[in-house]
Amino acid sequence: MPQQLSSARPGRSPRRRPGRLLVAALAALIFVVTGFGWHSIDGLISGIERIGDLGLGGGSDGATDILMVGIDSRTDAHGNPLSSAERAMLHAGDEVGTNTDTIILIRIPNNGRSATAISIPRDSYVDIPGIGKGKINSAYGSTKELARQKLAAKGVSDAEADKQSTQAGREALIKTVAELTGITVDHYAEVGLLGFVLLTDAVGGVQVCLNNAVDEPMSGADFPAGVQRLNGAQALSFVRQRHELPRGDLDRIVRQQVYMASLVHQALSAQILANPTKLDALSKAVGRTIVLDDKWNVIDFMKQLQDLTGGQVRFETIPVADLNGTTDDGESVVRVDTSAVRTYVASLVGRSGSGGVTPAQVTADVYNASDTSGLAGQVAQALTGKGFRTGTVDNWAGAPVSTSRVLAAKTTDAKAAAVAKALGGLPVLAVPGMAEGAVRVVLAGDYSGPGSAAGELFDTSGSSTTATPVPPAAPIDAGQNGPKCVN
Repeated sequence: MPQQLSSARPGRSPRRRPGRLLVAALAALIFVVTGFGWHSIDGLISGIERIGDLGLGGGSDGATDILMVGIDSRTDAHGNPLSSAERAMLHAGDEVGTNTDTIILIRIPNNGRSATAISIPRDSYVDIPGIGKGKINSAYGSTKELARQKLAAKGVSDAEADKQSTQAGREALIKTVAELTGITVDHYAEVGLLGFVLLTDAVGGVQVCLNNAVDEPMSGADFPAGVQRLNGAQALSFVRQRHELPRGDLDRIVRQQVYMASLVHQALSAQILANPTKLDALSKAVGRTIVLDDKWNVIDFMKQLQDLTGGQVRFETIPVADLNGTTDDGESVVRVDTSAVRTYVASLVGRSGSGGVTPAQVTADVYNASDTSGLAGQVAQALTGKGFRTGTVDNWAGAPVSTSRVLAAKTTDAKAAAVAKALGGLPVLAVPGMAEGAVRVVLAGDYSGPGSAAGELFDTSGSSTTATPVPPAAPIDAGQNGPKCVN
């Protein structure tokens, strides 16, 4: 059992905190770019497995875009099989399939002063090159297996077939993520199951907090409620559990984010950076578990990120059109709308928005002043599908209104204008006394935009009254006082 540190704290309010961008981490990458210091970088680089010919971009769009994946693999970064004891510790078994349990796209502008890490649910139902429709976590493994079979039929040796098919799997995942998000991947980072364990143990474990006790044998997660410190094997169970969680894979993503935030906080502590033994353990862990593309100049990347702590680092999740989707064959999937995802990702990286405002920066309250039951909730879902955040969703308690409108402190408010445009061009009205940047949507009987019965005929955001769309989760703070309590 993990070391319990205190009783459970009440769950945090879901209220957004605009203006306070919360710091999170790039998990394994922080050990590459921050956790070692200049004195040991040469030894670190020499131990990392490098791969080439992945068809990567060159940062020509003004930013470095990194695809970081966590691989459900039974080998280390160099292709060496894990021992029986290691597989048992990881609850890995003997199967040889390769799935990507964690998929995160990280965008860092060339000035190095901000970063956005975008999580993609592993069950997202997407187009996979050469495969067709499938869960995004199968893009790597399915492509690898098809390539391996073709190579074996040609008489290629097992070792060479594994090498070439693994390369094909990585390329397929890179192309799949690029097609879904509209972002060209410039660099690739991969960490296996063993990496979670070794990296966590190397920093002395990580603190997490659970709202409720869990006991889920499929992942090995068996933890009490409250704040506790997890060792490496326990941390892996913590980030892998998705069964018996209220939101399934989305709660699992939140766990990954709080784990990474805690890992960063622990790794960057003075106790770690000043401890040669732990630094050596970190270096060995990185060398055995991390794969990077061979075009990545780590030292230049370190220099680029020197000012990152003073800038903005966000950890986001793509919008989901239907959390409880199914295929024609009855397979459970997470449905995503590519156009909505691309719009959302573009907003996060500053490509769109009204007056410099992106949807992810806007929180809108939505009120129903019509006779249509549930209209506010449906419109709120449509907004989250377009990348906006929503606050209060309720019936309108003010004076009766006959026309729909967006309320703000000023008619020129950029955030209100962005919401008004997204809902079909609603008028923006000024309300004296409203806080600067606050946005309220009031829906009257005339509303026919996204989220309404009429709007469903024309809206392609992926939201519907029968689907279960999920708004992007609040970012996680690696610098907060203690871990955030989660499901």
